[in-house]
Amino acid sequence: MTPRCVAGMIALVIGLISACNATESAREIIVTTNIVGDVVRNVVGDAAPVRVLMQPNADPHSFALSAQEAAALSNASLIVSNGLGLEEGVERHVRTAADDGVATLAVGDHVDPIRYTQGDHAGAPDPHFWTDPRRMVSAVDVIEQTVIREIDGIDPETVARNAERYREQLRALDASMSVQFDGIAVDRRKLVTNHHVLGYLAERFGFHVVGAVVPSGTTLAAPSSSDLQSLVSAIESARVPAIFVDSSQPERLARVLAEQAGVRVRIVALYSESLSPPGTPGATYLDMMRANTGAIVDGLR
Repeated sequence: MTPRCVAGMIALVIGLISACNATESAREIIVTTNIVGDVVRNVVGDAAPVRVLMQPNADPHSFALSAQEAAALSNASLIVSNGLGLEEGVERHVRTAADDGVATLAVGDHVDPIRYTQGDHAGAPDPHFWTDPRRMVSAVDVIEQTVIREIDGIDPETVARNAERYREQLRALDASMSVQFDGIAVDRRKLVTNHHVLGYLAERFGFHVVGAVVPSGTTLAAPSSSDLQSLVSAIESARVPAIFVDSSQPERLARVLAEQAGVRVRIVALYSESLSPPGTPGATYLDMMRANTGAIVDGLR
């Protein structure tokens, strides 16, 4: 075989491999956060490849993309984000991909979002909708519809079957949480968190949000001394027994607040904004919510 023939065959093989890779890449669904990513994976199953950008225990407000990850967005067949301003370090990359013609879905826009009533972001939409399992059923609905519409060649029956199976699990989760929270006396259903992250849970299950150590919807903000003193007064007045902090975030501010309050307040960790690594109690959305429910019940009883 002549060198020219060999070169031609090599070029042909490389072309075929590139074509296969391009086809696979074109069907890839990219998800920004790991909580929404877990839901997408349950809905899609093996019907299409799903890539999740946010690593376990990361902060969705501040995590950033590598140059390679940012470039991959422009080749996705669909980008699914939480939306409502959660992914502060990623939003511009998603907008750029959308401007380039990539299909995008901001799930939060489709789940009847509520608005912050306290803190620096009062009046703005609250992006933490996943703390309400009923809204996650709505999230599954829009993810299912968008995936079937946007992903060429995907099997709609498989996606629909996966989606319904997961909706059933979400309804069971919602019922279980209701039963467990019913065991907390009404006068003890009071929540203080590291930042404003449990508004949807409070609305769904009848809790009162007393306040947050960081009076904001983002972990990128910081409390002033007057903010802390106002919350101290609220805690003393409401007799709050616990402060709930994110399991992946430092507890220093919450502990300082507990000391300033001059009352006995427990610091309780929740998986509030990120899944944890595989094999841990918060590795999936369902596991995360079950663990959080138990922690809230134990903290407030």
